[in-house]
Amino acid sequence: MKRILLLTCLLASTLYAQKSAFDPESSTGQLFEYSEYVHVDKTDYTIEEVLNNKELSYKKLESANHDFGFTSDNYWIRFRLKNTSDSETSYYLKTGRPITDVINLYEIKPEIRTFKNGDQNAFSERDVEHREIIFKIDLPAQAEQLFYMKMTSDGEAINLPLTLYDESSFFIDNYKQQLFLGLFYGVLLLAGFIYLFFYSSLKNRTFLYYGIYVFSIALMQAALDGFIYQYIFPNGGFFNSRMVLITAISSNFFLLKYCEHFLNVKFNLPNFKKAYNAIYASLAIVFLMLFISPKTFELAYPISNINGLFSLMLILATVFTMWYKRISVDIYFSLGILFLVIGLLGFVMNNLGLLQSNFYTLNSSKFGSGIEVVLLSLSMTNLIKKLRQDNEKSQALALKKSEEISELKTYFMSNISHELRTPINAIMGMAESALSDTNNDKENIEKYQIIKNASMSLLSNVNDVLDFERIEKNELHLKEEEFNPVSILKDISNNWKFEAQKKELNYSFEMDSEIPLKVCGDADRFAQIINNVLANAVKFTNEGHIFLKLKCLTKPNSITRFYFQISDTGVGMDEESKNHIFDSFNQMRLNNKRQFGGIGLGLTISKHLISLFNGTLQVESVAGEGTDVFIEIPLVRIASESVEEDTSKVIKTIDTKLNILIVEDNKLNQMVMKKLLSSFPDASFTVSENGKEAITALKNDVYNLVLMDLQMPIMDGYEATAIIRSGDLGKLITSIPIIAVTADATEATKKRALALGMNDYMTKPVKKDLLFEKISNCINTHNLNVA
Repeated sequence: MKRILLLTCLLASTLYAQKSAFDPESSTGQLFEYSEYVHVDKTDYTIEEVLNNKELSYKKLESANHDFGFTSDNYWIRFRLKNTSDSETSYYLKTGRPITDVINLYEIKPEIRTFKNGDQNAFSERDVEHREIIFKIDLPAQAEQLFYMKMTSDGEAINLPLTLYDESSFFIDNYKQQLFLGLFYGVLLLAGFIYLFFYSSLKNRTFLYYGIYVFSIALMQAALDGFIYQYIFPNGGFFNSRMVLITAISSNFFLLKYCEHFLNVKFNLPNFKKAYNAIYASLAIVFLMLFISPKTFELAYPISNINGLFSLMLILATVFTMWYKRISVDIYFSLGILFLVIGLLGFVMNNLGLLQSNFYTLNSSKFGSGIEVVLLSLSMTNLIKKLRQDNEKSQALALKKSEEISELKTYFMSNISHELRTPINAIMGMAESALSDTNNDKENIEKYQIIKNASMSLLSNVNDVLDFERIEKNELHLKEEEFNPVSILKDISNNWKFEAQKKELNYSFEMDSEIPLKVCGDADRFAQIINNVLANAVKFTNEGHIFLKLKCLTKPNSITRFYFQISDTGVGMDEESKNHIFDSFNQMRLNNKRQFGGIGLGLTISKHLISLFNGTLQVESVAGEGTDVFIEIPLVRIASESVEEDTSKVIKTIDTKLNILIVEDNKLNQMVMKKLLSSFPDASFTVSENGKEAITALKNDVYNLVLMDLQMPIMDGYEATAIIRSGDLGKLITSIPIIAVTADATEATKKRALALGMNDYMTKPVKKDLLFEKISNCINTHNLNVA
């Protein structure tokens, strides 16, 4: 028997002699150029039969990610590897898709060695425990080795990438990929929970359908990426083979339901409701096909993809028809659907063999879904506005009940602020850390930038709603602090100059030489006003210039009046638009909303802030010519002999080492705080997960400062601070500076924290410069005793 097997191997080597061996260290080109494949239809050959069959006609692979399309046929691939070095070398071969049923690798030696893979083989049988199709290949020194590979599936699209890694490259690539996927799924799950949380509070089915849709997308991507197989169905089987189609059908169904309710199709376009119902029926039929027979299951793959294409076409037709009938469609919804269509269209067309397989087409659904989550999250602002208007009507009917609702709303906003900002802080911290890694290539940087932008968009949405809520309840107040207006204005101007230049606009900034170097007022709100107006100028200008001018006039009683002029050559406004320019959510009603971003709260908030400064805001605009915005803000100037130009980023010198106690229950936020504090000079830190642990830590060691989260299990930050300030722990501990670091950004929370005796307060996501400034201020102000 051994002689027959040896003869078979020699015969196979002879037949394959026309293809040279691939040396990973010295060969030109890629492995696929040295490989061949043969299509054997439904015939289930053994490796011995393949080796002895002289009639098989092998073909060259056409690309580095050869696409066989939707098929349940069998394919065989063969290639030869060689090692010209003097030592054994190990490589990792990545091939196939994680959802391919069977991919077995055969190493042709005097004895044939078999490596099983594919999601219909048990995960425990894999040579490399990995969700993707990975084989570990050990090449002896000065040796050449022949390999055969068998591929078969149950009807899904089969791709054949052949990528060979050395050990270090494989582990580095795997680490980066896992980090990207972790952040990607993190954003999807965060968005899903956000909208289910909205639904549980607001009982609007649009939130429910969108939340379930986001979870369905996450599950479908998890199935495509092999996570469902690895962690839920590690033995393969009936349901594992159908999970991609089940989650795809679920995603398709809930996307249509979300769009139907968000666009109010039943009321706005009643005839279209029949088309939606037809696709619902088609999805139900495809779902039943999964369980009828293997043949119907095989047909379900292309039909499901065609269903997806028709669904996208129906959504686009709905949006275009509403535009044609002049029915308002939210700009963020339109853009979100556009990116989703582009992403899923690339994915579906790749599955149907209409687009060549590469990294972008294989991952287009991820890119489309990621951007879509950002944009559709902004589109929910209109629903929040509608709910606010309904709430105002209910207030007119029952004052007592409206007061109760107002209290519940405050509690709701406080909790949602905490629940959203806590994970966003962690995600942004991880993404920014990855972006600062100089070892990342451009492709990975773009992926991490998507994650960061998604997080920033969600955070921006929360901040706008919170500010708007504060204005409605008359809870938005200015703080008094000394700041340098020069450095703030330069930073803002530089940021928008960069954005203007990206749009090929001319940008100029003229600043009065008489500007004071130090004034008293609210630095953050001062910057927010100028930033909002400049943002509009750049956003609404496609050609021409942006002009920012500052003139300062000295008045009696140490008052300096800041006069700003922000001019642009943008789209401008007609008289009707100017009458509504300060209305909340105004941009949602503008015709140009299809071209520009924003949710229409910037000028509303800026006008309110300027009134708090006792200033004025005037807008002059001509449609098609541009807009001039004139702002006057009076500030108290402070005499100073010398002022550093960027005091907000200066860490004052501290002669002794610091021991900081971090009180934080969230593991990811603990990592973020550790990363930030690791760059603070001469500082050590300890982490406690709740207030009770913090009290114990203060008794057992000497600390100079406490960074205190507020909402924690067992004992929260409020209770812990009350115990510390009570005096029961001793004089030294009683006076220790405490900075509240919380995801709750409401004014009521800030007042409560400061009233308890905390020295300062800041919200998540944590900004490194602001954190260091507050630490330095506390340390220098209170003359700490450092042990």
